[in-house]
Amino acid sequence: MAKEVAIIKVQLNIPKIMIAAAGSNSGKTTITTALLKAFLLKGKKVQAYKSGPDYIDPMFHTEVIKISSRNLDEFILGQNTCKYILGKNSKNMDISIIEGVMGYYDGIDSRTISSSYELAKTLKCPVILVVNCKGMALSVCALLEGFINFRENSGIKGVILNNISHGMYQYYKNIIESNTDVKVYGYMPHLENCKLESRHLGLVTAQEIGNLQSIVSELGNTALNTIDLDGLLELAEKADCIEYDDIKINKLDDVKIAVANDEAFCFYYEDSLNLLEELGAELIKFSPLKDEKLPEDVSGLYIGGGYPELYMDELSKNKDMLNDLNQKIKLGLPTFAECGGYMYLLNSFKDENNKEYKLVSAADGQSFMTKNLNNFGYATLKAKQDNLMCKKGECINVHEFHYSKSTNLGDSFVASKPYSNRSWDSIIADETKFMGYPHLHLLGNINFAENFINKCIEYKGYKL
Repeated sequence: MAKEVAIIKVQLNIPKIMIAAAGSNSGKTTITTALLKAFLLKGKKVQAYKSGPDYIDPMFHTEVIKISSRNLDEFILGQNTCKYILGKNSKNMDISIIEGVMGYYDGIDSRTISSSYELAKTLKCPVILVVNCKGMALSVCALLEGFINFRENSGIKGVILNNISHGMYQYYKNIIESNTDVKVYGYMPHLENCKLESRHLGLVTAQEIGNLQSIVSELGNTALNTIDLDGLLELAEKADCIEYDDIKINKLDDVKIAVANDEAFCFYYEDSLNLLEELGAELIKFSPLKDEKLPEDVSGLYIGGGYPELYMDELSKNKDMLNDLNQKIKLGLPTFAECGGYMYLLNSFKDENNKEYKLVSAADGQSFMTKNLNNFGYATLKAKQDNLMCKKGECINVHEFHYSKSTNLGDSFVASKPYSNRSWDSIIADETKFMGYPHLHLLGNINFAENFINKCIEYKGYKL
């Protein structure tokens, strides 16, 4: 008879708020960054989160608070795991700030599934709506009323006004609070020196902005003077407690895994990395751009996404690294590669001028850039055969966000869109490789992480 595993219920009071908006480009990241810095300047212990699968916004959070920001995504992780991540990382914090994704109600397809709204409900989190007031007067009240009443128990408790002057703030505050039940918690003026640049996958990464700390400092000091931080803290402290089933991670064995980490490869979910560490992995960073070979004595390889297309000249000229990777992967080094990492492990990349860059050639295929997003959004992967990460028939929810295409998407899994009949073949996989465009969050199916670690342990045994 199988031994029953006791489920441990956890109840926690976590002071928390969500920063949401009517749509993208409303100023969520700017306001969130300002609040994180302002609360730090007030001496508070702050934890940050990002709703959805985005990699770049958490990098900005992390640069501000100097501890890792986390992703919370109900489709990829499930409700219980989202609550587990929040509880695990926020139980000793004065306040946790969750940055929403897109518009507040925007989710999968025409539904609110995996929206900021649904996440706020799951986490019992009061919501502050960021509203860009440019071009509006009394109409801002209609917008707020619409958002509050669109769904029962919207969770919206207040608003922060973006891009208005000190002189106009009292005007907006008066008309909003006299015409709606929404409390105004302050404003953020237009700050010309605090613009964050964008590129094809969103904002440029935090590490690329040379004056980021001065931007963060200006945002934080401005928020100290223009936003009701004490009111937000009081609201956060009144948030209902969360309850979830604890997730038990059992260490398997010690093993070293090389993780690509440089300007070209930097998209990783912190909780995926933490899970690998809890299972026994020592994660050793290396740079495909600058290093000549993999770190010594590693028994696994993980190359995440990023912007390899911007660094193809340097990557293709680093022949020593290309040869080292090719040889070790072909000799059976357990290899997990996502999106940009998968592109790097193919034969080559062709740019918009038809120039070809030779790459690792761990699998046949060539990638190239397009003008449109390809297979964008959420999907579920189902294995067609046993492989490095799982058995035939096992599934994991994933996300794709890339402008490139490839001549070899792989056919080891079927990827299917949620609430749709659309599906396609995906992932190059065998007993030692798992390579493809989809981004995985390993807490979405811990078995995938355990199988990867076990294969690394097995490889380590072969070498001894």
